[in-house]
This record gives sequence, C-alpha cells and structure tokens, in this order.
Amino acid sequence: MRTRPIHVLHTFANNSEVPYLSWFAERAAREGNVRYTFIILHPERPRMTDAMEALGFEVIHIRFDDLHRKRGMLRALPLLWWHILRAKPDIVHCNLFDDSLPGLIAARLAGIKARVLTRQDTGFHWMHARRWVALDRWNNRMATRIIAISGENQRFMMEHEGAPGGKIDLVHNGIPPERFTRQDPATMARFRSRFGVEPHHLVFGTVARFIPWKGYRHIVGAAERIVQQMPHARFLLCGRGAQEQEIRTMVQEAGLTDHVAFTGRIEPRDMASFYGIMQAYLHAAVLEPFGLVYAEAMMNAVPVVSTRTGAALDAIEDGVNGILVPEADAGAMADGVQRLLALDMKAIGEAGRQTALRMYCFDVMWNGTMEVYRKAMERA
Repeated sequence: MRTRPIHVLHTFANNSEVPYLSWFAERAAREGNVRYTFIILHPERPRMTDAMEALGFEVIHIRFDDLHRKRGMLRALPLLWWHILRAKPDIVHCNLFDDSLPGLIAARLAGIKARVLTRQDTGFHWMHARRWVALDRWNNRMATRIIAISGENQRFMMEHEGAPGGKIDLVHNGIPPERFTRQDPATMARFRSRFGVEPHHLVFGTVARFIPWKGYRHIVGAAERIVQQMPHARFLLCGRGAQEQEIRTMVQEAGLTDHVAFTGRIEPRDMASFYGIMQAYLHAAVLEPFGLVYAEAMMNAVPVVSTRTGAALDAIEDGVNGILVPEADAGAMADGVQRLLALDMKAIGEAGRQTALRMYCFDVMWNGTMEVYRKAMERA
C-alpha cells in the first residue's frame, strides 16, 4: 500500500500563471495526497512562483522565448532532463506543445515510466503549420497516457494523428464555481457605465485573445447583420492580441463603432460581474479543444451561442441549453442569435448553468485527473 503522496512534476510553457494549476496545488496542499513540482518555460520569472512556494511546492523556471521555439526547446531539453532526474517524480505531466516535446523526451531519458500528456492544442498545427503535425504524433507516442479535454479533441487525435484510443482519457477542464459566479452589483454598474451600456441595450459578449482561430472576424460579421435588425444591440469584445487592430479597423469599416466596445483586460475577480451584464455570450472559435470562457458564461446562466467545436459540442444541446452553429460563418452566427432570442432565454441560461455545474466543475476535473494518474502508475 502506498504511504507517501504521488509526486507529479508538471511542465508548462509560455504562461506566467496558470489558474487551474493553482487550483490543483491548493487542493493537493489541503488533501495531502499529491505533491507537485512545476517547471515553467517562460521568458521571465513566473508570477505563480510565490503562491506555489507558499503552498510548499517547488517552481523551477527555465528561460524560454516562444518566438525562437526551436532553439528554446533544444536549450530546455538538457535542463528539463537534469531537473526531472534530480526531482525523481512518479509522474511527469506535460501540457502545451512547447513544453511537451522536450519534456516528454527528457522524462523518458530520465527513466520516468509514467508520462501524461494533456493535449490542449489539437488542430493548431493541422490548420497553421502542417510540418509540425509529425511532432504532435511523436508526443502522442512518447506519452503513456493522454488526456483529451473534449470529445472532438479525442476524435482528432485518433483520426488525424493515429493516437491509440486505449491510452486516451476524456477529462474536461473545470473551474471552481464559487470563484466564477460571484456577481457584484456595484461592479456590474461600473461596467455598464464604462462601456456605455443602457437598460434598453441587448448586450452580447466575447472573451478571447485577438488571434485568427478565435473567430473575431465572424463575430463582427454577425454583429453587422444583427445591428441591421436590432439597432439597440451592443457587443463587448474582451481581450488582447495581435489581431486587435485588424478587428478595430473591421468594426470601423462596418460602421459599428457605436455598437462595439473593446474592453481590454477584465480582472479575473470581476469576470462573473462582466458576464452578468450580458444577455448572451458568443463563441466563434474554430477547432478549439476547450474554451473555459463559455463554461464560465454558462455557470453564470448566460445563454451561449457557440460554434460546433470542442467541449461546447459535448455540453450544448442545440435549442435546449444553448445554441450551436457552424464554424467560420458570420451568417450562421447571426442566425443562431436570432434563434436564441426567439426562445425562453432565461430557461436556456438556467439549463446551461446546470450543465456547466455538472460537466465543468473543478471537482470533476480533479477526480478525472487523479484517475488518469492511477492508470499511469498501474502501467508504469
């Protein structure tokens, strides 16, 4: 019988703080059945370091710049190997491509037999950099267990990358409901004033980076159609990214300046209040395995109109707890909004809330991940 906690070494690239890693660490510190070590590949000291160390978990920083990813991964490989060899974890768990490629190799060279890979990014190389798809397949082979974060994610790996279904487990990402459903009336009033939202406005929101596969062009195209029928519609676009200026120009050229607000960053503690001023949430991503933002919106009883992708496709029953539309189609997104408005939106929002609490709760993610670790250890 095992008498000590499972030691899991997580690798993560290109992020200074990762909320669900923090939630895992907090849960592990409270329950004592898992000990974590974190290796973060990032240009600067990760912001999460102090919080993780306060919980008793080591954070190792390897300098890494994703603008020079080939050179960075080559430099990271021996450092990952040395730190894994020194830490002697029971399991190495990799998450994003830039940490998984060197991390899984380093773990195998260090003799770690239980290697878990969460595939957060299926479809990216397939759509934007086909030459890297072979390395996605390589990562699948190097892992001894693979976590798929949506059904589409799982099917993609099996059908396009040849991953064996027997070593893939479906574990949806999850969020703690108590942290993401606290709406504050004063904060909501401040947002309405800040973004020019009046009581008679019909407010649609989107939270995503300004990058092509998030589908902002299709949201703006849908907004142009919707405003023609509903001049009182307003659209809140929340995020930053390389495509922001392109989308701003598109909004101006479409004559939507008075209907679209670019909100910039919203603090995580205020997100529930931000969702609270919306009548509906729009998700237009293409081949995205999982978007936590629509899970957050659903938990706040905001009806979601989403493309048929990722975990939204797992959770949403069209016309029952949300609306599903084809990808990359502004007209279909606009039609989806019209279909939603013809339904009982309060009932749709409540049905979505119940679904999200059942499927996307952090407890479900925690239990599913612990089961994957059990399988990985059994087969190690």
